[in-house]
Amino acid sequence: MRILMVSKACLVGIYQRKLEEIARHDDVELRVVVPPYWRDERGVTPLERTCTEGYELVVEPMAFNGSFHLHFYPCLARHLRAFRPDLVHLDEEPYNLATFHGMVLARQAGCRTLWFSWQNLLRRYPPPFSLFERYCLRHADGAIAGSRTAAQVWRQKGYAGPLAVIPQFGVDPQTFAPQPRRRPPGTFVVGFAGRLVGEKGVDLLLEAVAGLEGVRVEVLGSGPLRARLERLAEGLGLGDRTTFRGTLPSPQMPAFYHHLDALVLPSRSRPNWVEQFGRVLVEAMACGVPVVGSDCGEIPHVIGDAGLVFPEGDVDGLRAHLARLRDDPALRADLARRGRERVLAEYTQAQVAAQTVRVYRQVL
Repeated sequence: MRILMVSKACLVGIYQRKLEEIARHDDVELRVVVPPYWRDERGVTPLERTCTEGYELVVEPMAFNGSFHLHFYPCLARHLRAFRPDLVHLDEEPYNLATFHGMVLARQAGCRTLWFSWQNLLRRYPPPFSLFERYCLRHADGAIAGSRTAAQVWRQKGYAGPLAVIPQFGVDPQTFAPQPRRRPPGTFVVGFAGRLVGEKGVDLLLEAVAGLEGVRVEVLGSGPLRARLERLAEGLGLGDRTTFRGTLPSPQMPAFYHHLDALVLPSRSRPNWVEQFGRVLVEAMACGVPVVGSDCGEIPHVIGDAGLVFPEGDVDGLRAHLARLRDDPALRADLARRGRERVLAEYTQAQVAAQTVRVYRQVL
């Protein structure tokens, strides 16, 4: 079966491991269309060619790059003519122009179609996005939701077709693997990785650490709140215990996790957003790093019994969890083991790819 996937997410090198795993299946011939870069509030993410064996990765210019809802690929039709896929996998939300545009072209070419969604809030969109959504829900041959709550949203919105629940990407357990931590005794390093925006709750992490002795914070990421968070760290007396590291290319992420004693994802809900998955959690767990997360959105379901969860917005609760981890090496070792085992059981790229290929076969 010939599969044409359209995915701006597959710019990221470590995400391409899923594509290699999909292509390992004997009955799959895979071509993946990506833009040369993606622009958002963190800046520009360029294409990384990291894992490109066994399939064809092609770069197409994107119109309205940086517009989550309105971007699309003007030259997509030529791939449908040249590649003649059996199925077009649109790795985008069904209310976006890119998905609608791809669906229309695919149906004109006689191809089956599939879209992917993380949307886990029941939201109503104005035209033209409501029209895009209605078309994609009515005409798709299948769909994948990244979480159980996302699947519930699309059933509530009336999508009645085949719907699988599969994370968009897993992790490569060979790349994200535990390594011994070597640092001076008495140093406990807590990390955050992600967008520096209000909903990610980095301010809560800084406030929690301000009440703890012997704890350093490593903040990895970029976004509009960086300067404000740096001022907050100074005001809390954490200036010499907090490092803001900007962003890293995806292949360097394991080295970041190996530097940590714990990773924290202190997300907080907003009226138009709750945490959809928390990929950094499974990456850290795969590296044998204990994780702490709020109970926002999917975080508790991702962590399961392999980490610590606190009520979102609860600085004292987060501080208590960090103090336990700092003071209890046996707990850290136990959570590190559980986290790695959970990833191997549920979140590897090979498992995500195999589930995705099963969906392809069912749709075709």
